[in-house]
Amino acid sequence: MIYKCRNCGANAIYSPEKQSMYCPYCDSVDCEELSPGQGMQMCGNCGAEINPGDYRSVVKCEACDSYIIFEERTTGEYEPHLIIPFKMGKKQAQELLKKEFGKRPFLPSDFLSESKLDKIEGMYVPYFMYDFDCDYMFRGTGHVVRRWRSGDYEYTETSNYRLERDMNINFEKVPVDASIAMADDIMDLLEPYSYELLQPFDTKYLSGFAAEKYNMSSSELEPRAIKKAKVDARTLMEQTLTRYSSVTDRQDNINFQTKADNYSLLPVWNYTYIYRGKPYPFKINGQTGKMSGKPPISIPKVIASGLTVFLSIAAIGGLWNLIMGVI
Repeated sequence: MIYKCRNCGANAIYSPEKQSMYCPYCDSVDCEELSPGQGMQMCGNCGAEINPGDYRSVVKCEACDSYIIFEERTTGEYEPHLIIPFKMGKKQAQELLKKEFGKRPFLPSDFLSESKLDKIEGMYVPYFMYDFDCDYMFRGTGHVVRRWRSGDYEYTETSNYRLERDMNINFEKVPVDASIAMADDIMDLLEPYSYELLQPFDTKYLSGFAAEKYNMSSSELEPRAIKKAKVDARTLMEQTLTRYSSVTDRQDNINFQTKADNYSLLPVWNYTYIYRGKPYPFKINGQTGKMSGKPPISIPKVIASGLTVFLSIAAIGGLWNLIMGVI
């Protein structure tokens, strides 16, 4: 299916800047009309052949640049519960890259070129967001050490305390990405998202961006979500133990009960730069602008810089010798 402008018939897309549907051809706002598709192998606008691959739920037609949404991958078991619409547009994402890396001297010359940055792609990444009830039972021995000096003597007093903590923690919407193509460590660096902008899912938000259906099931990803929540649970428990110099004989019994696993789509800008055959991926949170990624270093630029420094030193040395010879 495809959203068409009711005024000119072009592809209407969701505009992060306007926070509404928009036609980039006639500048109409809130002009969308949903048109049925023609299956997953043919563009519903121009009839050109398209290839969505195994997981894409939205693709851009290379022939007419229309964004085709596949009903088979956005309804039924693949219909998301929630979505955070893009808050940041393409130009804003490009400007963030320029601001972050524009003053670095050893980047490849075309790293921030218009032709390269134009390939940045906005994509809705599938996530599962878990709600947990956590029961945390802690037992241990706390030690408080006090030292003081009196006269010529130094004294040490150690007090021991039996520690018992029973904590109940409610976790809401612990996010885990459900895309095989997205590296978990990189995606974790994009967090947090601002959940106050979560919306009930609507396919109109997808028009103008790529999207994937989930690649891994909720049950597969649940252990990773629990692992993330367990780190936070331990942090909360440690905050209750700060008055003790040390804690021994620890017993940490942490149990999780899953209450919900909301299938959601979150916005990410993808920029992949290829240098000497190696890809350098960059991800930008499409809501907050938080970024992850490490750029390549141009070896020729490093060599040229080193040579310039060497020649400058040599020139200074030659001038110094000349001056000394005159003196």
